Amino acid sequence: MENREESPADERAPTPPERGLLHIWKSGGPSEQLCPERVLQSKCVLQVALGEHHGLLLSQGGQVYSFGELLWRGLSVPVSAPVLEESLLGRTVVRVAAGGFHCGAVSEQGNVYMWGENTAGQCGLTERGTTANITVSEPCPVTVVDNEVVPPVVVRVVDLACGREHSLALSAQNELWAWGSGCQLGLVTNTFPVWRPQKVEHLAGRHVIQVACGAYHSLALVRSLPQQNYTTQKPPEKKEQGQSPRYSSTEREEPLAVDDAHYCPLGVELTEVMTAEMSPRRRRPRQRLRPGGRSAGSSPGSGAGLCPYSEDGKSNTIQENLPAGTKLESEGHADPLTQTDGSPKSQPLSGWTANKNSFNDELELQNLLQKLSGHSLEMRHASGPGDTDSLSSQTSDDSYVSSTPSTDIFTSSYKDDMPIKSQTNNSGGVAGIYSSSSPVCSEEVRIYLEKERQALQGQKSSSLTDINQKGKTGPNRRRSLPGTPTHGSPRRRRPCACGPPSAGRTQAAAPEEAGDILPSLETEVWSWGRGSEGQLGHGDQLARLQPLCINSLTSEEVIKVAAGSHHSLALTAQCQVYSWGSNMCGQLGHINSPVTVPQQTKLSDGLRAWDVSAGQSHSLLLADGDCVQPVLLYCGQQQETSSYQSQRSCQRSPNRAESYTVRPTLLPFCVEMGYVSRVCSGGQSCAVLADHNVMGFISAIHELASRERQFYCWLSSVRKLLMTPLFNRESASPSLGEPCTHLFFSLCERLVRLSILIGRHSTSLSYFLHDVQGRDVTSLPLLTHTEHFLDVYKEYCSSVGDFQVMGGFQSLHKLSLECLGSQQKILAQLCVSNKSAGDDVDLVSLLYWPLQQLHQYGRVLLKLAACYDVLTTEYQSLHQGSCQYESLSLSLLRRKKEAETTFLFWKTHSGKNTEVLRLPQRRVVCESSNRSLTLQNAGRFSNHWFILFNDALVHTQFSTHHVYPLTCLWVKPVTENSGGLYAIKITCPEESFTLVASTPQEKNKWLRSINQEIDQVLGGGGQGSSPGLTAMSRTASYKFTGEGRFKDARYTGGWLAGRVHGRGNMEWPDGRTYSGNFKNGLEDGYGECKMPNKLLDKPDTYQGHWREGKIHGFGKYKYANGEVYEGCFYDDQRHGYGMLSSGKLARTSSSVFIGQWVHDRKTGYGVYDDITRGEKYMGLWVDDQRHGNAVVVTQHCVYYEGTFRENKMSGTGLLVSEDNTAFHGEFSDDWIVSGKGVLSLANGDSLEGLFNGEWTTGLKVVGTYYKPAVEGPDDKDRNNLLRLGQYVVPAGQRWTCVFDECWSRLGCDSAARGERITAWENIAVTITSARRHCPNLSRSQTKILEGLEFIPQHGEPVTTANYDNIRRYLTKACETPHHPLGWLVETLVTVYRMTYVGVGSNRRLLRQAVQEVQAYLTHFYSIVRFLFPGLPDDGGIIPDPPVSPSKSRHNSDTSDCVLVVSCSSLLLPLLLPRLYPPLFTLYCLQEEPEEAQYWDRILRLNKQPDQSLLSFLGVQEKFWPVWMSILGEKKQIVSSSKDACFVSAVETLQQISTTFTPSDKLLVIQKTFEELTQEIKPLLDGNFLWCMDDLLPLFLYVVLRARIRNLGAEVSLIEDLMDPNVQHGEMGLMFTTLKACYIQIQRESTT
Repeated sequence: MENREESPADERAPTPPERGLLHIWKSGGPSEQLCPERVLQSKCVLQVALGEHHGLLLSQGGQVYSFGELLWRGLSVPVSAPVLEESLLGRTVVRVAAGGFHCGAVSEQGNVYMWGENTAGQCGLTERGTTANITVSEPCPVTVVDNEVVPPVVVRVVDLACGREHSLALSAQNELWAWGSGCQLGLVTNTFPVWRPQKVEHLAGRHVIQVACGAYHSLALVRSLPQQNYTTQKPPEKKEQGQSPRYSSTEREEPLAVDDAHYCPLGVELTEVMTAEMSPRRRRPRQRLRPGGRSAGSSPGSGAGLCPYSEDGKSNTIQENLPAGTKLESEGHADPLTQTDGSPKSQPLSGWTANKNSFNDELELQNLLQKLSGHSLEMRHASGPGDTDSLSSQTSDDSYVSSTPSTDIFTSSYKDDMPIKSQTNNSGGVAGIYSSSSPVCSEEVRIYLEKERQALQGQKSSSLTDINQKGKTGPNRRRSLPGTPTHGSPRRRRPCACGPPSAGRTQAAAPEEAGDILPSLETEVWSWGRGSEGQLGHGDQLARLQPLCINSLTSEEVIKVAAGSHHSLALTAQCQVYSWGSNMCGQLGHINSPVTVPQQTKLSDGLRAWDVSAGQSHSLLLADGDCVQPVLLYCGQQQETSSYQSQRSCQRSPNRAESYTVRPTLLPFCVEMGYVSRVCSGGQSCAVLADHNVMGFISAIHELASRERQFYCWLSSVRKLLMTPLFNRESASPSLGEPCTHLFFSLCERLVRLSILIGRHSTSLSYFLHDVQGRDVTSLPLLTHTEHFLDVYKEYCSSVGDFQVMGGFQSLHKLSLECLGSQQKILAQLCVSNKSAGDDVDLVSLLYWPLQQLHQYGRVLLKLAACYDVLTTEYQSLHQGSCQYESLSLSLLRRKKEAETTFLFWKTHSGKNTEVLRLPQRRVVCESSNRSLTLQNAGRFSNHWFILFNDALVHTQFSTHHVYPLTCLWVKPVTENSGGLYAIKITCPEESFTLVASTPQEKNKWLRSINQEIDQVLGGGGQGSSPGLTAMSRTASYKFTGEGRFKDARYTGGWLAGRVHGRGNMEWPDGRTYSGNFKNGLEDGYGECKMPNKLLDKPDTYQGHWREGKIHGFGKYKYANGEVYEGCFYDDQRHGYGMLSSGKLARTSSSVFIGQWVHDRKTGYGVYDDITRGEKYMGLWVDDQRHGNAVVVTQHCVYYEGTFRENKMSGTGLLVSEDNTAFHGEFSDDWIVSGKGVLSLANGDSLEGLFNGEWTTGLKVVGTYYKPAVEGPDDKDRNNLLRLGQYVVPAGQRWTCVFDECWSRLGCDSAARGERITAWENIAVTITSARRHCPNLSRSQTKILEGLEFIPQHGEPVTTANYDNIRRYLTKACETPHHPLGWLVETLVTVYRMTYVGVGSNRRLLRQAVQEVQAYLTHFYSIVRFLFPGLPDDGGIIPDPPVSPSKSRHNSDTSDCVLVVSCSSLLLPLLLPRLYPPLFTLYCLQEEPEEAQYWDRILRLNKQPDQSLLSFLGVQEKFWPVWMSILGEKKQIVSSSKDACFVSAVETLQQISTTFTPSDKLLVIQKTFEELTQEIKPLLDGNFLWCMDDLLPLFLYVVLRARIRNLGAEVSLIEDLMDPNVQHGEMGLMFTTLKACYIQIQRESTT
């Protein structure tokens, strides 16, 4: 297994020795005697974790190694030869963590593995472990399950941290999970141990970035809620390697530590009775392995007998506060170690005066130490009365995380010694656990502590809070329930818990997310657990049951936290280190002691920390120094001699501590290690990971990160010392002037934005260095976020330049002198420029200094690129990034120079006239004060001054000036003529003029400068184009001022050579707007216009086509009065086909007109639906009046056809009422009869004569009444008078406007008058434009348009081979309204429905409707033949190609080699399905009487069984089926069987109602006959032929059983619209049979 794992490392040699070099050494010795040991030299180490006496190494490939005292296995492994954890092979571990005596690992899949000591449940309830196991010898999986969701899901873990008796896991969703024992878990529970991981609910919904564990406290770095936008920024998710707390005890013996767990600093002590009142778990003996494999039992209830292992194999015992000579026992387990002079620990140096216990004198202490020199009693970590540590935590030994050195345990006594709390372990259980009984400590101890207190008066306090603070906080501590957050629960304070789940981590040690998002600096530090040493940082020594935010660190931009045994560290993005907690050994890096709130560690000048780690009594920092190579800083315990044992046993005085560093000191051997990338501490050990500088790669990365951190510190100082005071002063009382104040605020905002970016970037680079061997160089933020960096630098440079141009630095200098005062010297130190022209110049140089960082980016990226081959992706990416930053650096330097030049220009040409032109963003390019440029044909005494700015060309003459924006300025050289003028033509939207230069050089200079600035303004590179060719076509904004259509309008859009051209928006001051296409300065193409109507207070809107500034083409116009016109326009007038909806009803219109318009008036054929009156007019119009032949139908089914004159019924007409009463005669007005006429009654009687009156009220008649003879001949003349359709507009003359519009869209002036190629080009342009300008097209529509973009073969002769292609093309074209043919079909459907739906659904309109459909087909076919000239005339023949096999088709009655094509066979399938509903409704109304008779017969005859019905119909018995098949099973047909015969034929015939076209209906009839024949054949001979006498009765049975509703309408529709070519063929005979059956059923007798 090992060989297989190590083989990749061998292949990558010599990479492992160059990266991930691990060095480990023991802390506490003199720095000059320390000798770091190189570990695991053959592999690249990714991470190291240190515990009490053991450690874990994570190597490349995910292998885990262990070393030290592996007591759970009874092994002692030297550091130089770590052993491989073979059970983790194949699991690809990405993260390891070491606690006091247990270990943890996280796999790439997010699984957790734990092993080691499990007495407090810190290893969880593993698969192979139970609550009875005190150790887990091999790594076992611990599943983290979220039971709050249904179904429960397994949580993916990405980070792990371990303390003494607890473990914390960070999930991929940035939530925290905990298990083990003690208040340091942060769980809402009173039962310990917690065997299964539980979510820390107090941080639920928060985005936890990193977690660290101390001995009995926990720290979490959390993203701030209010300031963070969680949808755009994702903070670092992974902790840095080496960041987990790793504690290991010293390898020497600890002196006696007297336990004081029962001592209360408030003056109350626990009795022995209270000592025994413990929870069952406390009373359970707890076993811990010793190095020698022995175990000792102890009673957690008494706190005695706990035997932790130490390096020498001797047991360490917790000494209770018992009287002298008391033997420590617990439930039958006797500890071999006793104390002869037991006493509580010394009291803090504060106002606590009650119950003081002390040793008699120093000699007695010395004797005690000598007696116990062979043993080491573990000192208890005590907390205040509010401490809520778990029960197991109170009874566990704590030596490996003790921050108190062995010789200082008495003088630096712990404050707020922890009382044992009740079983429930809740915050309310504190009040009843104290007892006021007599003290158990001896008088000698009290005397000693009193002497000690007097001896240390005036010296620095070594407890955790200031001496003066103790008296104030002591009385209040009793009132505060332990663990109660002072600011309430964050879940209650939080506005929402919407923090997004992180995207997961690609590397365990990577602090950033997979997308390399820059880490956030808006962070908070939360802490919880024991606080007796102030390690929680809340200003007190109380414990916290739940996480609580450390308010003092909220705005400090903390990027990493580290937890020692009893102290905590926080690293900020400004390279500052904050520390708090125990400072007994100086591990906090300053002399302040104690510290209960974070205080800044004092670093030497020029040192910037960027990684921290904390051990038992020391801290190790990684910092930038004067050179690129990082340095190591150490603060904490140091030994003066090499003999630790003698130092311990010969301690002279309890108030003399071991020597320690006052501030972090440099470790000189760090230079020999190479480039250190990470530090780690634990117990009394230190470790670092370093890299060799191969090809300069590592040094380049370190240089980039170091410079960025230094740059961020500089920016922070500038913000703090300069910008913030000035900003506050200017906000309170503005003194810079109106424009400069605003610009200064903008400058401050841009500086803050730059500072935040640099801070996040420097943090990201620090994280990158922690895992440089696992990172891809192309993932550097400088490469992945290049555009963001460039934009921020550009904005910052622009803001500085704008402020400089407006002269703000002079005023700012004066303000700084008033505001800063004594800080001027400090500010001067930030000025890195060598200029010394004055203080104002220093401010300018100071704020321009950040631009130099761009050059550093380019230089370092080029260095990195040199480490790769030129063909690699890394080289290309790095080289491209280097070029981009170098290019921007040069560009911004040019901008800086332009700003300086402009400032001097305004300073030189100051005055009222020029001050108007002074704008912040404006830069001067050149000017003609030396008369180098003048206006052509200018007067002799005129004065013309031209100034070219970066945004405009200004022409100044005396006191007036004209500004020409460069965005709308076109320049071209004028060809030199014989006059020798060096002229330049300037074109603007509203005027043009010519400039004359004095020399050719001046002409070229101005021409080049203007072109360059125009190019720059339009977004080009500013390099200038060829003269006269710079952006003839462009997009720009302009406001028109001159007279004309666009007066005072503002336009934004396309231009071409000074004229509006392309797509754009025009807005007028009166509210008019136009958005659409322009051409040559006018609206042309599709556009949307809004025109306000002041009278109605609503706008008119138009959407459609324009031409030459006028509405022209098809569009939709919505009037302010509610009318809507959709149709064709010509020169701003409605002209051609159109539909006008009028009325003010909510959802429907009171009237609708659809038809032809001429010059904005209704002229031609049209349909007018008067919804209010319930009448529909279908006829001719002239000048908005009804004039000519027409048909009128009403909602009362009154039908009129006749002539109209001047909008009235005038002349001869025919009127038919619902009951078939008809009148033919003269009309004088609407529904008013006046003159001769004939009235025919429904019974056949008639009245002829003179009529007068209104039809609806009554008629006066003078005439003759006729009653027809019973057997007399019909009066043909009278019948002709009453014949419908006499005065109807012929179908061929209706809707010509629709077809004319279609011809127009094809590019033809009229029908078939145009070029066919032009028509196809127009179709292609229309389809392409539709795809481009209609973004809301569905997927199917897009697919159709894609297929229609290809022009089919239209010039070649049409054969049966390509006829199908034409048919398919027409089918696609009719499916989209964007194709002219599709628009035609859609419009025809619209007009047809408008005519024959609603009131128009009158049975007397059927003939007109059928004729109209046939007219549609004729016109449509003419258009198709124009596009495909190879098609024959209607009814023509298409031959087969000679090489192709013949094909027979259903609509052909010719030989096999030809195909008959008609307009009905080709186009009716495209048109009729869309027209079918209104048309079939008319057929149903027409056939209603016969249909009622037919359906009555159907119902009656279908009551009979099959055989009875067959017999009734006269079907011969030989055709009667005998068997029927039901679900594949044959059953005999009996006399009572019903609906069992010819089932297949019946079901086939029923499908006739589901088809639309006559051809499809005829196919259904044909299939019915085929099914009938198939069922008859088995009963007869094979050579059977039908005869009509046999077929008709049998088919009649099928029709009866089919029960088809509206069969008469079906028959009539087929008869009217069937293809004439099939009328006399086989299908024609079959249809005749169906029709005969329908007639026969009507006449069939039912008796």
